[in-house]
Amino acid sequence: MPMYSEKVMEHFTNPRNIGEIEDPDGIGEVGNPVCGDMMKFTIKVKDGRIEDVKYFTFGCGAAIAVSSIVSEMAEGKTIEEALNISNKDVAEALGGLPGNKMHCSNLGADALHEAIHDYMEKQGIDSK
Repeated sequence: MPMYSEKVMEHFTNPRNIGEIEDPDGIGEVGNPVCGDMMKFTIKVKDGRIEDVKYFTFGCGAAIAVSSIVSEMAEGKTIEEALNISNKDVAEALGGLPGNKMHCSNLGADALHEAIHDYMEKQGIDSK
């Protein structure tokens, strides 16, 4: 069994921001068919900042911890700042992840970025 940091265990056993925003400004869904992890992020944006972030995650403890910390990292950030949250930032914020679980940190940032791109598309903002 992989050894998880205290931070991973804390976010796994006490995940933040679970749920779905009604009438979200952006929706991002990603999945990894190999491991079966699936994440869906919904965001509310106000004045160019992410006002609220919620998610549903189906997956391992690391995937749940990643979703939880990504939601905390993104809240209150500008769209640009949130788009700059990298997989490496996520893994570091969690105090590292075992090598075989690093793909989970990729999913969290990817799902957030998908939700932001969805929001930008709906607003007619060029997201490339």
